[in-house]
Amino acid sequence: MPASPSGPVTSRTRSWWGWGYTHAHPDDAECVALGALLPGTLGRPLPVPRVADLSIGRPGVTPPTALAHLVTTDPGVRAAHAMGKAYRDAIRALRGRPGRIPDLVARPTDDREVADLLDWAGGRGVAVIPFGGGSSVVGGVEYRGDAHRAVLSLDLTSMDRVLEVDTVSRSARIQSGALGPVLEAQLRPHGLTLRHFPQSFEFSTLGGWLATRAGGHYATGRTHIDDFVQSLSVVTPAGPGTSWPLPASGAGPSPDRLFLGSEGALGIITEAWMRLQERPHHKASASVAFADFQQALEAVRAIARSDLSPANCRLLDPGEALLSGASHDGSSVLVLGFESATSPVDDRLANAMDLALAHGGRGAHGGRGGTPAADGGAPADTAVSAWRSAFLRMPYLRDGLARMGAVVETFETAATWDRVPSLIDAVRTEVGSVASKATGHPATVNCRLTHVYPDGAAPYFTVAVAGRPGDEVRIWDDIKAAASDVLHRYRATITHHHAVGRDHRPGYDLQRPDPFALALRAAKDALDPHRILNPGVLID
Repeated sequence: MPASPSGPVTSRTRSWWGWGYTHAHPDDAECVALGALLPGTLGRPLPVPRVADLSIGRPGVTPPTALAHLVTTDPGVRAAHAMGKAYRDAIRALRGRPGRIPDLVARPTDDREVADLLDWAGGRGVAVIPFGGGSSVVGGVEYRGDAHRAVLSLDLTSMDRVLEVDTVSRSARIQSGALGPVLEAQLRPHGLTLRHFPQSFEFSTLGGWLATRAGGHYATGRTHIDDFVQSLSVVTPAGPGTSWPLPASGAGPSPDRLFLGSEGALGIITEAWMRLQERPHHKASASVAFADFQQALEAVRAIARSDLSPANCRLLDPGEALLSGASHDGSSVLVLGFESATSPVDDRLANAMDLALAHGGRGAHGGRGGTPAADGGAPADTAVSAWRSAFLRMPYLRDGLARMGAVVETFETAATWDRVPSLIDAVRTEVGSVASKATGHPATVNCRLTHVYPDGAAPYFTVAVAGRPGDEVRIWDDIKAAASDVLHRYRATITHHHAVGRDHRPGYDLQRPDPFALALRAAKDALDPHRILNPGVLID
């Protein structure tokens, strides 16, 4: 049955240069307090950048009359579509160097309009950069280079409807431009949920999750958006295509897999049939402290190999636990959460805590009603509550540190359990050393496990160091290169859920097999013969 439109979720103002909403950004006093945590930062924060101070030229191309109503040349809109939300993006905006600003921003409302825009752009040599919520942290929504006469940012957020809900099969056909809150608001009257809550939930779209193979809040089991896909509709310069919505299929290579993670380089994902679930009614959460991080790793591995399937199983090292307020005594903290739509989960939580305690955990706390990230509510466990609040606030604080001239990099990976401990040690030592040598200041390197599997885990690292005024981007690039080198040496993936974009391309080129690269280039040539779709992402 058709679902009713949800209307706007919020009237709050999105920041054109930084994370989230402008009202939630740290003020000058909070920025100074943040800077005090890193020796060597600026004495006062850099001013908040203004679009009026940017040099934004006239568009290099004019759309045809038939498409003009879909397109804007407004300088503020163009600036907001020039880049994503990585530290590299924020500091460039703060320094007045946001990079290539798109000539046009288009907002199609259906597949036909997407196809018409691609046809026009292909004939005119205009690069097309797909754009959802703009939350990319890997250079996935910006244009780099000068091979195209103009750049069109294709904003899909006007395509934000849940078009059909199949309550029998428990699935829904959803347009790709639906932001997380918009999507969930339309599913809620049906008692159903997609239940995919990345950290960027408020500011990212279904199409963005699909195009980047995004990870959600589930720390075990269905960790990636891939697990919820029944079928995709894609518009390419070579024509449109839709796969069948099926529970499973062995009919050759999956057509959906070609476009999941393709970051718009092969086509524009416009709709998807997505598997839904009933909203959970039973929840419980707890935290367990560990004096020894290695013992904590062993505890997490035991839980991941059990059949308990926690929704949340995040391990914070001492630095991450301190930063989030989950611990102040140098302990590592394991945050556990369980949920179910049909039965109580207290026994599963108790069993998981028993495993943690058997591996050296102590001081377990918990209670019913606790919730994993991005799901609302107030957990009974203060450590869980502190972690959740910090998790949602952290991107804003990063921008506050950027205003103080700090260099902040976050990156994630995944590796098999036999390599995880040494990989974490190598990143802390080697990447921290590069950051310190590049700046002359002590660097902080924290780690948490965001997702865990029976055969491995996904460590997520945060590197913070005081930068040198005006040289922050080069320092960030050096840190990124050092991190990529360590990951490659340990055969850890260049990205677990942040996508490849342009920032991870060197690492991705080393990771993928040569025959697959050959097939990917052939697919690009066949589907995008004019090579206008997100140039530089995945392949040249």
